[in-house]
Amino acid sequence: MKMNSALIAKLLVRVFFLLIILAFAAAIHYQDNLKHLGSIRLDQWPLIFPILLILGFITLLVLCTIKKYREADLNWLLIVNTVMLMIYGMAIFMRIAQSVV
Repeated sequence: MKMNSALIAKLLVRVFFLLIILAFAAAIHYQDNLKHLGSIRLDQWPLIFPILLILGFITLLVLCTIKKYREADLNWLLIVNTVMLMIYGMAIFMRIAQSVV
């Protein structure tokens, strides 16, 4: 069981980083289309949950890396956190894609 959770955690983290790289590449490539979106309004309270997700991801990634993915509980927490970040990223992508088109 520990080996399965470690494998899934490593795979999801790599897929997440690949999606982040692809998102930055797309933002650079379609920079002209994104200019009309204007500035992003940063309210305080709606940003608390994405910030907590990102901080949790960084913390869990560091903990899992230090412990070399040996603890299944940390691995599963990292998996859930990564999936939630991916879902949040897809929601942002859909919102931006709707406003660009």
